[in-house]
Amino acid sequence: MTSPLAARPIGVFDSGIGGLSVLQALRHELPHEHFVYLADSGNAPYGDAKGDAFVQQRTLAIARWLREHHGIKALVVACNTATAAAVEQLRAALPDLPAIGVEPALKPAAASSQTHHVGVLATRGTVGSARFQRLRDGHSAGTRFSVQPCDGLARAIEQSTEEPLPAAASMAKIEALCVQYTGALGTFGLKTGEIDTLVLGCTHYVFAKDMLRALVGPDVQIIDTGAPVARQTRRILDQTHALAPEHAVDGAPAAPGHIQLYTTGQLAALQSAAERWLQLPAQYCAALQID
Repeated sequence: MTSPLAARPIGVFDSGIGGLSVLQALRHELPHEHFVYLADSGNAPYGDAKGDAFVQQRTLAIARWLREHHGIKALVVACNTATAAAVEQLRAALPDLPAIGVEPALKPAAASSQTHHVGVLATRGTVGSARFQRLRDGHSAGTRFSVQPCDGLARAIEQSTEEPLPAAASMAKIEALCVQYTGALGTFGLKTGEIDTLVLGCTHYVFAKDMLRALVGPDVQIIDTGAPVARQTRRILDQTHALAPEHAVDGAPAAPGHIQLYTTGQLAALQSAAERWLQLPAQYCAALQID
């Protein structure tokens, strides 16, 4: 039996536009669901300098706003830093709201690495968290993790959608940071001791995947968390019978779900990112403030 919750939207939240990479995966996995995405770009990025207390306060405020104004049936915290710092507090404060977090994909990386050497790129906020340390310790048997905090990379990707920074200069900055941080990790390849698997531990980094691929070579697998998070969201909604129907009453396929995007930062930046990465026009985006 379908729950009354089925018609409600799924909330998706990130410190900025990085979570659009998770929204891409969610739309692919759950094409009939409605989504409300909120980019807290006015405070982005969380992972470079924001403390846990700030991230916890923002995460809870945004979750409450999404529930109050949009009646969300679940919240995907599409930010590694916010998951690490705040998802447990969020679940305790709003126990009736399913909260799905993201975390660096160390488990599948360890399982698939043939050289048993995995590189991890993530924000300083993520790699310094107790949650990440538990995750790393839990999968370190037989696998060496080389972890690199990437100060400034999420922000540079965020800025690539903003004016007046020219696109060429923006891309050059992102590329320079990718060169710096992949170089710091070590040697990539399939030989013994080389890094054959790279984990993208920040949702922003997915949008630099082509640059990273060029740097690490074609044989290195690059893993992000979008698809696993989308599958987990499906499982959780299915358990509560809250999935949107895939077929209409007459048996025809249900219409695609609708999407609304919000930002606490520059509206033009979100519009640019939505058009570039989701092929969504400007009218899907709006600006707001959340105290």
